[in-house]
Amino acid sequence: MNGQYEVFLGLDVGKGEHHAVALSRDGARLHDAPLPNNEAKLRALYDKLARHGSILVVVDQPASIGALPVAVARAGGHQVAYLPGLAMRRIADLHPGTSKTDARDAYVIADAARTLPHTLRRVDTGDDTLAELEMLIGYDDDLAGEATRISNRIRGLLTQIHPPLERVLGPKAAHPAVLELLTRCGGPAGLRKAGRRKLTTIATRHAPRMGERLVAQILAALDEQTVIVPGSHAAETILPRLASSLRDVLKQREQTAAEVEGMLDAHPLAKVLTSMPGIGVRTGARILLEVGDASAFPTPGHLAAYAGLAPVTRRSGSSIRGEHPPKGGNKQLKRAFFLAAFAALANPESRAYYDRKRAEGKKHNAALICLARRRVDVLHAMLRTKTPFQPKSVHPVAAA
Repeated sequence: MNGQYEVFLGLDVGKGEHHAVALSRDGARLHDAPLPNNEAKLRALYDKLARHGSILVVVDQPASIGALPVAVARAGGHQVAYLPGLAMRRIADLHPGTSKTDARDAYVIADAARTLPHTLRRVDTGDDTLAELEMLIGYDDDLAGEATRISNRIRGLLTQIHPPLERVLGPKAAHPAVLELLTRCGGPAGLRKAGRRKLTTIATRHAPRMGERLVAQILAALDEQTVIVPGSHAAETILPRLASSLRDVLKQREQTAAEVEGMLDAHPLAKVLTSMPGIGVRTGARILLEVGDASAFPTPGHLAAYAGLAPVTRRSGSSIRGEHPPKGGNKQLKRAFFLAAFAALANPESRAYYDRKRAEGKKHNAALICLARRRVDVLHAMLRTKTPFQPKSVHPVAAA
């Protein structure tokens, strides 16, 4: 890879300014100085270094604070690559000294690009869809975290003032009927005051099939506790606000999911991804962001290792032997593969493989990890050939 470049520019990106170190092919320093984070200065440096030959710009953060250097480099016709943080830290240990400075980090990035090109990751050139998707998925991740926080707060308050009611409403805290009941009626006192008729009217409007049963469970739970716990009055005023906030957050997630789906449809690999059982809009978008077209992974094993799904062999003499679950890997990608494998249990082929692993004595999570690893083989082939998923009876490779 490095044979086609004359200049290797390492950028340790920052909010206000970056630090830039440029090395020639033989390791000579062509530039080593802070670089303001604005288009004019970036373009001037790229033009100056271009006099020495073709440039490879390498950053340690391709998005967020590193988005402008990447965009300016692309606009100037220069190639861009990304050095992951974990790889950078390991490579830094090979260099003398233990200091941690922007200048040293920029040099490590540039030298890794020059001498260890296999450690670099490709930054998809000109793929505006992926950039837009990354922003939307990041926002959706924030909303998911906020929804979990509010839901846990609601359950915590109910547990504190009325445990029987929490056992009924807690597991359904995000259901529209429960949120509407809490928003309009409040806590235990408000629900008791509203009465069966009003509660049934509200619940059946948002849950026609389970509305009456839910109200019966609520009233039975209210009868289990007659004592009023200190703090109940304040909880009556807080619970409606929390329920309203959670409802708004969930509505935003629905809107974001629709936007992600529309944007995902514009990507040529979207239909390939979502054709695989268990991969929906959110998991498909996350896999697409982290993997792209899988061209950066020569084999399915490389992709599995990157996702933290490949077992790690540990062997030392005769005392330490065996394979263990990996502790590293891309956690977001691993979670996406795990959730997709869980959702795929409705597929007969995936279910049969999962049941076979359970019969071998593996626990639920371990069997799902095995299924996810097997599906990586299929997914890698699908992305590399741009071929939608085909059942086993049609395509022998698609075993998961």
